[in-house]
Amino acid sequence: MSDLYSSCEQCPRKCRADRNINTGFCGEKKQIRIASACLHFGEEPLITVFGGSGTIFFTGCTLRCSFCQNYQISQKGMGREVSKEEFVKICLDLQKAGAENINLVTGSHVIPLVAEYLKACREDGVTIPFCWNSSAYETVESLELLKGLVTIWLPDLKTLNSEVSKKLFAAEDYPEVASKAIAWMIKNNPLTVEEHKGIDRETGKKTSKEKMTQGVIIRHLFLPGRFEDTAMTLQWLKENADEKAVISLMSQYTPVPFDEDEKELERRRKALEVIENRLVSEEEDEDLRDIIEAYDFSFLYYQDLCQDTEWLPDFKRLQPFSNALAKPVWHWTFEK
Repeated sequence: MSDLYSSCEQCPRKCRADRNINTGFCGEKKQIRIASACLHFGEEPLITVFGGSGTIFFTGCTLRCSFCQNYQISQKGMGREVSKEEFVKICLDLQKAGAENINLVTGSHVIPLVAEYLKACREDGVTIPFCWNSSAYETVESLELLKGLVTIWLPDLKTLNSEVSKKLFAAEDYPEVASKAIAWMIKNNPLTVEEHKGIDRETGKKTSKEKMTQGVIIRHLFLPGRFEDTAMTLQWLKENADEKAVISLMSQYTPVPFDEDEKELERRRKALEVIENRLVSEEEDEDLRDIIEAYDFSFLYYQDLCQDTEWLPDFKRLQPFSNALAKPVWHWTFEK
């Protein structure tokens, strides 16, 4: 494992940092660090189903999204190292708590080690599916390491505009890299959805719901003022993913009250000039509904417009989310 990180090329940046000693562009050394694990009820219905998605938030990230709601862990290093044994225990605890799957959020910078840990999970009794939740800024070669371990894929397709990705994510090649990664995910993971019976969390009544056990859900977040970029992305999805994957169009863009020094805040403000850093308007919401109706996707989720900021996470808290959205199981401040 050490040799893989001595001149790191694990992500498309190929920063060649010696992550045995120093941090790479991702902000991390070679170890796995995580910030939170919880039952998450705010993910797409196909993966939350009855028990919620057993979500594990990794520390570090290969992108520099200027609007990142999880910036405390993706860019500021909040979290702590976990051993293979502790990681397995977290997954077993999520499974025991009723999780429908283990949802691995933003682990692209530690894929080789994640693959090793997931194999240990299977050996030690984790039977529920693994879900890979990422920006899709990953090489196909690295994703091959997860083949046969991960069966549910939850990538973003943030933009196909290289100028936007250069300014917002510090990754001009994001469109090319992400589209290749997502095409690989679709090719290797045919959509499998089954009916499952259980107790509805809100009504307390027995019912049946659809559950994804294999396949791809592609997320796209509408960026205020960038309607043409979303239209471009939806066109790509119609041509390359319709009937093969589920599309999830999100309208939850929310300005984040970053807790940073003035220099960093100015850097963010400058990057965010490429969009309109505000909540999505009702007019934009109507336009988005019109365009998805015109495309007539076979499988598509679209969020109801939400114009508040109460749902934004704070990973300093043992419960980073609202009680309605998540049930905490593990936190980075817990003792080893």
